[in-house]
Amino acid sequence: MGLIQEMFGQSPFGPLFEHTKKVHECVKQIRPLMEALVNEDFDEIHRLQDTVSKLEYEADEFKHEIREQLPRRYFLPVDRAELDRFLKSQDRIADAVEDFAVILLIRETRIHPDLREDFSTFVDQVLRVSTTLMKAAEEMLNLAESAFGGAQAESVLSLVSGLGEEEWKADRMQREISKKMYKLEKDLDPMTLLFYEKILRSLSGVANHAENTGDILRTMIVKG
Repeated sequence: MGLIQEMFGQSPFGPLFEHTKKVHECVKQIRPLMEALVNEDFDEIHRLQDTVSKLEYEADEFKHEIREQLPRRYFLPVDRAELDRFLKSQDRIADAVEDFAVILLIRETRIHPDLREDFSTFVDQVLRVSTTLMKAAEEMLNLAESAFGGAQAESVLSLVSGLGEEEWKADRMQREISKKMYKLEKDLDPMTLLFYEKILRSLSGVANHAENTGDILRTMIVKG
């Protein structure tokens, strides 16, 4: 019997949190990946990409197991469709991390010295978004006991609002890095600029999908 099946005896929210943890574990790989890129350690990027691929696969397996178990439950405090949307949105977070890892793998792109700190700071901000989602998902475990209301609901809604603010900061950082990149375009070949944009878009995708997942969580609370 799998971990998800074992946890389904009481509530679907434990398994959902386990899925969130696995996705966040995947997201946490973006920091060592960026460090390897800045250090031009392309062998390490290859190793880390394998790790990301494995974590993304495990998150996928969790997702399938949860979906198989959900129809067997007679009563849920939220609509099954909302739970499925939550899973799909988290799936997109892991996919965006895998996109980022593959982008670093397929070309040995070197980060301009004037951009290294900016890219690293952007990664830290994306991680803040994912960490905030983790905290909200953890609080969600308490919501089942309070029928999706009361202080626990207010706590999650506050975290979701904070998640939106952190994602907005990530968007702003992305724009600032893009502006700085093109000020350096005389020093950079077009293909390098293209890959910088791909890196930024994939990282931004992690933050955007995390915010969208938080919005789905908000909907579940409001409807609950």
